[in-house]
Amino acid sequence: QVQLVESGGGLVQAGGSLRVSCAFSGRTFSSYAMGWFRQAPGKEREFVAGIGGSAPFTAYRDTVKGRFTISRDNDKSTVYLQMSNLKLEDTAVYYCAAGYGSRLIVRSDQYEYWGQGTQVTVDS
Repeated sequence: QVQLVESGGGLVQAGGSLRVSCAFSGRTFSSYAMGWFRQAPGKEREFVAGIGGSAPFTAYRDTVKGRFTISRDNDKSTVYLQMSNLKLEDTAVYYCAAGYGSRLIVRSDQYEYWGQGTQVTVDS
């Protein structure tokens, strides 16, 4: 069974940067597309970024384009989300997800496995 563990969240000032990580275990990492989602208080979970089993095929929601970068290191079985120029609206719990196959995935119901999430808080 696939397990996903997020890390790297924390408190950051607006305009700052933070990188969150997701460690994958249990199966062959390179066989899975990976994604990042987030959920803020009072809002539904939303897609942030996705990457296929083989980079550089990626996708981002419009509000994070140019600020966030998703990447993966298949040798370390880890996917990353580098967040720059953070805004108050980016405050949320960030979740990583895995879906079998090399094609990138943007729909939450197409992902099979989910991590527990890591809190990212942006303040002034």
